[in-house]
Amino acid sequence: MTAGRSRRRTGWRVGTAIVAVAAVGVAAGCGSDSDDGGDLGDRQVEVATTTNFITDMAEEIGGDRVEVTGLMGPGVDPHLYKASASDVSTLRGADVILYNGLELEGRMTDLLVELAGDTETVAVTRDVPEDELREPSEFEGKFDPHIWFDVPLWSATVQTIADTYAEVDPEHADEYQERADAYEAELEALDAEVRDMLEGIPEEQRVLVTSHDAFGYFGEEYGFEVAPIQGTSTATEATTADIDRVSDLIADRGLSAVFVESSVSPQTIEAVLEAAERKGQTARVAGELFADAAGEAGTEEGTYIGMVRSNATSVADGLGSPAAE
Repeated sequence: MTAGRSRRRTGWRVGTAIVAVAAVGVAAGCGSDSDDGGDLGDRQVEVATTTNFITDMAEEIGGDRVEVTGLMGPGVDPHLYKASASDVSTLRGADVILYNGLELEGRMTDLLVELAGDTETVAVTRDVPEDELREPSEFEGKFDPHIWFDVPLWSATVQTIADTYAEVDPEHADEYQERADAYEAELEALDAEVRDMLEGIPEEQRVLVTSHDAFGYFGEEYGFEVAPIQGTSTATEATTADIDRVSDLIADRGLSAVFVESSVSPQTIEAVLEAAERKGQTARVAGELFADAAGEAGTEEGTYIGMVRSNATSVADGLGSPAAE
């Protein structure tokens, strides 16, 4: 972990509240298993997930013991996502609901609270220590939810998922733990790979200009200054002041590369490039980064590991790391 990371242990986490409600439901004998599912030892665990990289992890750790249905596909912005009637049906029929928490799925909060009374509803970030979380100034008292780009920090979610499966399906707890241990080893190797890719980027070029503040954890862990146009949520639009601030940075620092995001409109990045051009600095879009969603299902980028690897490759290529050549 980065030695300098230290956060105040303040703020209220929606995920914690939902888990508490869920615990009451479980203690009272509630849950879809008791309603109509029968013995989980004799069938697959029905799992509903929000973002597609959580879907990937849920499948990796659950193996053939789980049937996972993800709500959000590639290019979907979870900050703005509203559950459809079909989504609600999927969630109500699940034995387990896994979501990011830390208010990433902001518009689904009330629904998740409601469902937690009957279904094991778990924020995968539940066990991440609060003093490891970023607390952006514009979100006083709340935390940045984008922890998945700090690979060592995101690794804490693996055990949370394994423990959740073991709780609802204790007969197969050892299988879940075995897969979790193997997946954690893959993430450790991924972290080392990312560091090797990015190591050769010169200090003066280690500035990541992006559409919104999704890469703060990445910057802290891997040594980048992150200059987002929007804040941690895309629910608020970029202002003229935001465009001026970032274009001034590009012009003043002589930056030549910016990045678009797969789940955010490129319109604001284009406006920044035009403003920087007027101020005498020409910059280009150096690549597309996966931010709040992984890539297409069935592709390497559709997995959590592939998504992170793709981003590291784009950053290394775009900012000139010899390791990427």
